[in-house]
Amino acid sequence: MIPEIEWLDSPAVFREGQLPAHSDHRYYATEAEMALQKSSFEQSLNGTWQFSYSPNAASRPKNFFQTDFDAEQFDQITVPQHIELAGYDQFHYINTMYPWEGHEYRRPAFSEFNQDHFTGMFSAAEYNPVGSYLQHFDLDPALQNKRVIIRFSGVEQAMYVWLNGHFLGYAEDSFTPSEFDLTPYLKAEDNHLAVEVHKRSSAAFIEDQDFFRFFGIFRDVTLLAQPETHLDDLWVIPEYDVNQQTGQLNLQLHFSGATRRVRVTFKDQENLLFSDELTSAPTVEQHYDLEQPVVAWQNERPYLYTLQLEIMTDEGQVIEVIQQLFGFRKIEIKDRVMLLNGERLIINGVNRHEWNPKTGRTISDADEAWDVDAMLRNNINAVRTSHYPDRLSFYDRCDQAGIYMMAETNLESHGSWQKMGAVEPSWNVPGSMNEWEPAVLDRAKSNFELFKNHPSVLFWSLGNESYAGSVLEKMNAYYKQRDATRLVHYEGVFRATEYKDTISDVESRMYATPDEIKAYLDNSPKKPFILCEYMHDMGNSLGGMKSYIDLLQQYESYQGGFIWDFIDQGLLVEDPVTGQSELRYGGDFDDRPSDYEFSGDGLVFATREEKPAMQEVKYYYGTDK
Repeated sequence: MIPEIEWLDSPAVFREGQLPAHSDHRYYATEAEMALQKSSFEQSLNGTWQFSYSPNAASRPKNFFQTDFDAEQFDQITVPQHIELAGYDQFHYINTMYPWEGHEYRRPAFSEFNQDHFTGMFSAAEYNPVGSYLQHFDLDPALQNKRVIIRFSGVEQAMYVWLNGHFLGYAEDSFTPSEFDLTPYLKAEDNHLAVEVHKRSSAAFIEDQDFFRFFGIFRDVTLLAQPETHLDDLWVIPEYDVNQQTGQLNLQLHFSGATRRVRVTFKDQENLLFSDELTSAPTVEQHYDLEQPVVAWQNERPYLYTLQLEIMTDEGQVIEVIQQLFGFRKIEIKDRVMLLNGERLIINGVNRHEWNPKTGRTISDADEAWDVDAMLRNNINAVRTSHYPDRLSFYDRCDQAGIYMMAETNLESHGSWQKMGAVEPSWNVPGSMNEWEPAVLDRAKSNFELFKNHPSVLFWSLGNESYAGSVLEKMNAYYKQRDATRLVHYEGVFRATEYKDTISDVESRMYATPDEIKAYLDNSPKKPFILCEYMHDMGNSLGGMKSYIDLLQQYESYQGGFIWDFIDQGLLVEDPVTGQSELRYGGDFDDRPSDYEFSGDGLVFATREEKPAMQEVKYYYGTDK
């Protein structure tokens, strides 16, 4: 496989050599490792890397991946980190427009305005910065003589990867883990890993979220070794009978390597309920009926069960241990009302960007834990992962805390259909363009495969503000065909009503007034109503929250919503005059075009201090308790 720089220009090329997405389960060599949450199969590559910044592809060090390349002139950079926060390039915040508007004329490949003249759009651009990363590493002894995968948990926006001079592959989905097989070219010592990251590619047309436009390796980089028999993928499918309060358990397991024995144990929070033994065929499907009543998972009582799998040799030696927490719960719609475990679901939600005022979207475990605690103490019971998949650990935290999740696919193409505030979808992507379909469906599939085991995920969201079209219809159909245990959400059909019957299980709108909600619910509604964004918390907002909360008592089919949003996007920088640290927002960095202080619309400041508006949220979201 020979890498091509022109891959940046075409949506038809979005993954090369990248391994398929799979469940996010961790695995260990022993139960003792599992108890400590420290796997000997894992080796972190976080830390100091060699680095070179280039303003465009033409000026990048093209042969830096070769093992004899002289990198003496390279700088150093911390991984994970945004390149802009390491002192390169420029901070840039923008909401709906594409960041190049006013600087470059661009239209999406294969659209009416750009059928076949898109080559060079990004690969030959005068401004499209490149980060060239180098890391030398020795393989930990525990990982040697095994198949070894490298996982990049988050890289914006397009990346090429080499090991020891050999090209491994290419990936574009910035917020979904990308994995590549290192095994054919891996050595025990002195491995030469090269990663080339481009700030923009054709994916920029569908990653037009309301945020600072960073690039670089901004999440963890990890080596993952696999024993001779390995569980590649796990899907636990619990079924909950609301009337009988009983459960069934369906397992779908996919193994690689030699055929081995697999011990299965199933536990509640106090007792071992049953055990079984299977054989690790490539695909195993198993069904269990539980004889005793089960405890349903929900916000007030997020009760989790444990499935444990131990892969053993014929002699009984354990070579891999997997533990998967899951919950029994049922989300459904009856008579235009969403029910969770037979009771009407009320969403007291927020939208949440990942954010830290010093490190941007490179956040810490402490940041994540604080966010979950803040939601719980302020009666927030739901979160929309706006507008991309979050770090894997956040889904575990929401399972354990009982926070309902709307798991959003990494898709937003706002600037392709809304221009100067007007709805004008003449070159909307993905729309109904067949050439964009594989890349977009791949993002939906990755979102599902990663998070399918999490009881907190009640909704699959197709993305945000991307208008509509046949491609989103197919995304909706994929989720409905693949997973009958959850609902599908999408708001954009409000502006393209011809798709209302084929996209989304719910009527979802942004910033509808109480009167507009009443008008919908008083006019023979087909679907329950939620607000995927409302009460935009910028400035002195949230003053009218009571008018929305009152609707919950008036209409069963009105079921709440998600406040925009949880945390300000502000960056702590040193003032050159006073020398003191201060928060700055969009437009404060001479970034144009910009939406300025529009990045400051959270319930908490970027520094994680609650704003006065949070008092309103806590009060009104607590009125039904």
